[in-house]
Amino acid sequence: MRIAIFGAGAIGGFLGVKLLQAGADVTFIARGAHLEAMRTRGVTLTSGGETVTLKPRCTSEPEEAGPQDYVFVTLKAHSLPAAAPRIARLLGEETALVTGINGIPYWYFHGLDGPYRDRRVESVDPGGRLWEQLPPSRVIGSVVYPSAEVVEPGVIVHVEGDRFTLGEPDGSKSPRTLALSKLMIQAGLKAPVRPRIRDELWVKLWGNLAFNPLSALTGATLDRLAGAGELRAVARTMMVEAQAVAEALGVRFLIDIDQRIAGAAEVGAHKTSMLQDLERGRPMEIDALLGAVVELGQLVGRPMPACELVLALVRERARQAGCYPSG
Repeated sequence: MRIAIFGAGAIGGFLGVKLLQAGADVTFIARGAHLEAMRTRGVTLTSGGETVTLKPRCTSEPEEAGPQDYVFVTLKAHSLPAAAPRIARLLGEETALVTGINGIPYWYFHGLDGPYRDRRVESVDPGGRLWEQLPPSRVIGSVVYPSAEVVEPGVIVHVEGDRFTLGEPDGSKSPRTLALSKLMIQAGLKAPVRPRIRDELWVKLWGNLAFNPLSALTGATLDRLAGAGELRAVARTMMVEAQAVAEALGVRFLIDIDQRIAGAAEVGAHKTSMLQDLERGRPMEIDALLGAVVELGQLVGRPMPACELVLALVRERARQAGCYPSG
C-alpha cells in the first residue's frame, strides 16, 4: 500500500513511522531543516517509552513520490490552499485523501443530506478552489487525537493518544476506508470507522473554538480557561452558541458541555496551539476553528454574539502580531 504523508511534522511523522513499521510503502513529504535531518539521519520517534530510528523515503517534491493509494494531509488548515496544487500531484485515479486537519473542513457539506448539500465553506475555502483542486469525492475524513512534538529536526516525541477516527463524508463504510482502518490497527493505532464523522469532528472542535481564541487573547492556559470563574463562563457561552449551530445541521452530541470542559481541564496548564502560534509569530488557525463556525451560524440563522465578539478580537490580535492577513 503506497501512502504519502504530506506535512510530515509531529503528527504526520508519528503516523508515518507507525505505518512503516506495519509494512506500508510510506513517503514523507516535508520541508526545511526537518526534511534535511530525516534525509541524512532518518526519523527518530520516541513513543511509549521506546525509541526507534527509521530511514523512510523523504522529499519536498510530490512528483518524486508519484501517485499514491492514500495521501494523509497533516497540515494546519490555513496552509492547505497554498499546498493544494502540490497535493494534487500525488493523486492517481483511485487515490484517497485523508484529511487530519482541525476545525471545519472544506468538504463539510459534501455528501451531507439536506438543503446545504455540496455547499462551499468560504471561511476555509474561498471561491471553492480547494473543492476543485482536491475533490471531496476523494476525501476520507479523520479526527486526530494524538499529541506529538518535533523536539529537534528529525526527532519526534509522541506525548499521548493513538486514535485516528475515520469516516466517509456520506457515512458509508467503503472498502477503501475499511482497508485503511485495518492497516492502521495493524500499526498499533486505534482507527474506528464512524458513519457520522461530523459528530466526532464537532466534539473536538467544540472545545477548540472557545479555548484556542480565548487563550490567544488572555495568555491563559487550559486549566485557567476551563476552571471555575469568568473565563469558563465565556467559553461555555461560546460552546452553547456553537452547539445550537451544529444541531441545526443535524449533529448529535453524545456528551454535554460540562463534560467537554472537564476533559479540557484535565489536560492541565497547557498552552493551546493558537497561543503557541501567536507567541512564535506563526499563522493562526482562526478561520477553521472559529470563523467557519460563525459562518455556519449565519447560514442556519442562529445568533452567535459571543463567538462573533471573540472572533473579531482574536483576528485583530493576530493581525497586530503579523499572524493573520490584514484586512
